[in-house]
Amino acid sequence: MQTRAKAGLVSSRRLSETLQRAIRRSRPRVLSEQGSSLVEMALTMIILLMILFGLIEMCLALYTYHFVSDAAREGSRFAIVRGSACELPGYECNATATQIQTYVQGLGFPGINPSNMTVTTTWSAYPGGAVCACNDPGDLVTVNVSYKFPLAIPFVPASTLAMSSTSSMVISQ
Repeated sequence: MQTRAKAGLVSSRRLSETLQRAIRRSRPRVLSEQGSSLVEMALTMIILLMILFGLIEMCLALYTYHFVSDAAREGSRFAIVRGSACELPGYECNATATQIQTYVQGLGFPGINPSNMTVTTTWSAYPGGAVCACNDPGDLVTVNVSYKFPLAIPFVPASTLAMSSTSSMVISQ
């Protein structure tokens, strides 16, 4: 039995010595900074890419706002040359709100979804400003274009930006 106890003592000593050697060898690896730059780069890239995609999304929103402004101006231009006294060969004159809405939604700027667009047209007597259904030369036409821009920035809840622009012009013919 004594030999077994000695054998057990020797084997446990060997085990503890082997374990201590393994710990001494692995300690520099555990305390080294290898791989930490990879983790830092990953965390930094998440933040930088979020800022980059947010910036791109804001640029698209600015482009969309420019389009909305241009679409309102184009819609009022369409209406002023198609008044009740219009004489354009080959064109239907006396523009209606539906025709103006169809025209504005059909302008076809890239990246713009026409189903997110609302076009409202009103006519008023100029210079008095009383709202009427008149489409005579000298009256005022006002076109309001509204657009719902879907804003999607990474790690930020999705939302919608409401954009609107109004253009008023005097009917010329």
